[in-house]
Amino acid sequence: MQWLMCPVCRENLSLNERTWRCQQGHSFDLAKQGYVNLHVVQHKHSKQPGDTPEAVDARRAFLSAGFYAPLRTAVETILQQYQPKTLLDIGCGEGYYTQAMQAHVQDCIGVDIAKNAVQRAAKANPNVTWVVGTGAVLPVLDGSMEICTSLFSPIPQQEILRVLKEDGLCLVVTPAPQHLYAMREALFDQVNPHEPEKFVNQLSDAFELIESQVVDAPLLLKQQDIQNLLAMTPYAYKAKPEKRQALETLAELHVTASFQIYLFKKKVEITAA
Repeated sequence: MQWLMCPVCRENLSLNERTWRCQQGHSFDLAKQGYVNLHVVQHKHSKQPGDTPEAVDARRAFLSAGFYAPLRTAVETILQQYQPKTLLDIGCGEGYYTQAMQAHVQDCIGVDIAKNAVQRAAKANPNVTWVVGTGAVLPVLDGSMEICTSLFSPIPQQEILRVLKEDGLCLVVTPAPQHLYAMREALFDQVNPHEPEKFVNQLSDAFELIESQVVDAPLLLKQQDIQNLLAMTPYAYKAKPEKRQALETLAELHVTASFQIYLFKKKVEITAA
């Protein structure tokens, strides 16, 4: 099945050879890597939105080393339990988690605003429909997805509600309160715990929280791993340069990654008789 929506007129897109086209005649060619760019100019706020190529490369190197594998396994376990058929991964990046999730669903779409990240993802797995697009206008049809996932990414609530089927699921992963605490202690004079519960409050009007768990991953990082982790986080530009440099020169660092996983279910709208 084809679930993509034209970002111009919002009609469904059909793939014919290497071109996605709607009935209004808007067309979007597949890039040589296999992705399609549906981030039209009227939705752009900068020339190169999203992560830099350097951040994408650092994240790919870090994740490929398996440091966050416990999180990926936990997400796969949830998909095995609920068995959704259609999945939209919002903010898919270079596709580390998306590739794992694709194995458990029939149709998987990965969308990210950073073209360089989607290019890398598309090269690695042709079984996912990879899209350059924005969460402000998710590039899929109304009521077409059984689950939307957002792992360390924005949560465009109204768009998620639009694209989810009735009783559809929304899987959110965000830093737990103590996530990378030792690293943050080394970088900042004051360290505030993360506040994942804000997402529960944000989504409570339209979603019911049905599962909540924290996954911890104790890490021993060598110098290159430390540098990669820094480069893929906002800490890279928020910390003072001298503190970042001191951390990057450490031979090794013990730190615990702590992930908060929430699974929400879309509330059923009750209409008056």
